[in-house]
Amino acid sequence: MPEATEEKKARKSKTKTNLTKTTKAEEPVVQRSKSGQRMLKVPKAVWYKPFTWRYRQPVPQYKPLPKAPKLFWSVLQQLWTNKRLFGGIILVYGVLDIVFVRGLSSTSDIASLKSAVDHSFTGAGGGLATSAVTFSSLLSGSGSGNATQSGIYESILLITGSLALIWTLRQVPTGRMVRVRDSFYQGMYPLVPFFLVVALMGIQLLPLAIGSTLYDTVTSTGIAIHTWEKLSWLLLFIGLSLWSLRMITASLFALYIVTLPDMTPMRAYRSARKLVYGRRLLIWRKLIFLPVMLFILAAVISVPFILFITPLAVWVFFILTLAALPIVHGYLYSLYRSMI
Repeated sequence: MPEATEEKKARKSKTKTNLTKTTKAEEPVVQRSKSGQRMLKVPKAVWYKPFTWRYRQPVPQYKPLPKAPKLFWSVLQQLWTNKRLFGGIILVYGVLDIVFVRGLSSTSDIASLKSAVDHSFTGAGGGLATSAVTFSSLLSGSGSGNATQSGIYESILLITGSLALIWTLRQVPTGRMVRVRDSFYQGMYPLVPFFLVVALMGIQLLPLAIGSTLYDTVTSTGIAIHTWEKLSWLLLFIGLSLWSLRMITASLFALYIVTLPDMTPMRAYRSARKLVYGRRLLIWRKLIFLPVMLFILAAVISVPFILFITPLAVWVFFILTLAALPIVHGYLYSLYRSMI
């Protein structure tokens, strides 16, 4: 009998210790404030990402990015320092563009267009207004052909020239002796991954295309009549455009990551998403600065030729479009390097 009572006491003590363990484990962790009052410990700031089941990571502390004018000026200095190398690449690209793209299409007659528009504007600012309209027609045409074959050739040349420029921009800071032919020979190895990233960017632009098509359809056919209907469709178009812009921001830098050795398109895209995470608005500001600056430079250089030497205006604008390609890639590559 005493042995039975001892076993019962041992069982009771075990159950008490188990209960105390479970209650201690289940008790919430408490901490005390400065005044000494007990308060629950605040968990880490982890919240759900919209439309997914994954946790959203906190935004890391990034180093500040350089100012857009400073970045643009540094790119111009780099291109001018290596003007023979980049000039040779652009010369090859321009000759191929003239042979395969501009030779398949008829060039626009700027002189006749200027004379036709000149009668519409009079007064002291008539010449500038005529030059502005002519310059806008140059921008809309951009020197490319209308034929399907010329569009295909232009896309192939654009990808080839971009790969050559990206490889050269990566090699120039190392101090290596780089030749023009090396840019086209050695820079073509990531052609397939680069093309797949470009195809991914085309898929990401589908929401923008769908939104613009819907908005154009409902406004032109009279489906949306009232102001609130047009505003609703406009908001839908803006939302789809921002969605495409958000996705394509990462893919834009994935074009430079995918040119690294042993890099796949999806790995490049994931790395680019981590790179732009939490600072897309800042990147958009720096991306908007580039086309605005290029537009101002093109207008300042082209308008005097349109006013005084009209036949040369087309070729001057063509040279400016060729020079814009290394500036764009140099700017984006420098922005990519500053984010690492």
